[in-house]
Amino acid sequence: MTPTLLFQFIGTLAILVVLVLAWTAVRSWLRGRRPVQAPAPALVRVRRVVDEATDIKSFELVSADGSALPAWSAGAHIDVRIDDKTVRQYSLCGAPGTRDAYLIAVKNAPDSRGGSRTMHQSVSVGDTLVISGPRNHFALVDGARHYLLIAGGIGITPLLAMARELQTRGASYELHYFVRSSAATAFRELLSSEPYAGKVTFHHTGADRSREQLRPLLGKCPQGHHLYMCGPRGFTDLIGELTAGIWPPEAIHVEYFSADSAALAAPGQAFEVKLQRSGRTIPVPAGSSIVDTLCAHGIDVATSCREGVCGTCLTGVIAGTPDHRDAFLSAKERTAGDKIMICVSRAKSEQLVLDL
Repeated sequence: MTPTLLFQFIGTLAILVVLVLAWTAVRSWLRGRRPVQAPAPALVRVRRVVDEATDIKSFELVSADGSALPAWSAGAHIDVRIDDKTVRQYSLCGAPGTRDAYLIAVKNAPDSRGGSRTMHQSVSVGDTLVISGPRNHFALVDGARHYLLIAGGIGITPLLAMARELQTRGASYELHYFVRSSAATAFRELLSSEPYAGKVTFHHTGADRSREQLRPLLGKCPQGHHLYMCGPRGFTDLIGELTAGIWPPEAIHVEYFSADSAALAAPGQAFEVKLQRSGRTIPVPAGSSIVDTLCAHGIDVATSCREGVCGTCLTGVIAGTPDHRDAFLSAKERTAGDKIMICVSRAKSEQLVLDL
C-alpha cells in the first residue's frame, strides 16, 4: 500500500470511529431521555384461589399460553385489569424469581374502590385476566447488615416476598406482622413454619396498642440496618413519626396503598404546562389533573392507578416547582424537584416545563 493510500485509509478509519462514537453518545442521550415504557401486558389464567384469612384471598396466576412469566424480584407488583375501567396494583408475594406462576393476595376492604370486591366475588379458577409485567419500586438494597420488615394488615404481601428472598440469600432479617386478630392473619401457617419460625413475630393488637409495640423496635437504628414497611396509611405514618430523627431517611423504605388523602384534597391553583418536546403550552384548570388535561387535548400519557402510587406516569420536570401529592417519590426525590407524578401532583409555580 502506497503512503498516499495508507493515509487515506487511516483518515477514513478515523472518520468512521468518530461517527460511531457520536452515534453511541446520541443513542445514550436518547435512551436517557426516553420515558420508561410500561411492561407489556400478558394474558394469565387463574389456577388456584385460596382463602388465606378473613376477607383475604390469594390468587395463583399462570400464563394462558403456558409460557414462562417475566422474571421478578421481591417488592415487585403487577397491574391487574379487572374490567374495562378498573386496573389495580397488587404485590407479588410468591417466591421471587418464580416464573411458572405469580401469587397475589387481595383483601376485600369495605372502603375499597371496587377492585377488591370484584376479585373476591367474580374471579374464579379458570378465569383469564390481563396483567402488566412486574415493576419494582420497592426493591431490597444489597449489603445491609440487617433487614427489619414491618407489615400492617394486607401490607404483608410485598414483605412476605422479601422474607422469602432474604431467607434464600442467607441474610439477617426479622419480620413483624401487625394484624387485628389471628383470623385476619394471612399466610399464618407458612410464616409459623420453618424456615421462617423464629424470625417472624405476630402482633395481634388494635391501633391503640401499635405505638407501644412499635416503639422498642424503632427506638434505635444500628449501623447498616434497613427498615421496610407496608400497611395502611395511618400505620406507616405512625412508623414515620417514631423513626423521625432516629433512622436516617436513606435507611427507610415504604410502600403505600394510596396517596395522602389530605394532600389530594388540598386546594390547587390553575397553572400551565409546557411540553418540552413539542413546545405546546396547555393551561391546567384548578379542578383538573395534569393527566386529564393532557388527555383532553389529545395527548396520550401512560397511566395506571391514577392515585400517585404505582409510578407509571412519572415524568421529568425541566423547569418550575412541583406541588407533590403522590405516595411514590422519596423525600430526596421531591426535594430535587426534577420528577413529578402527573396523575395527582400539581404546580406551585405558574408554569411547569415537562419532559413530554
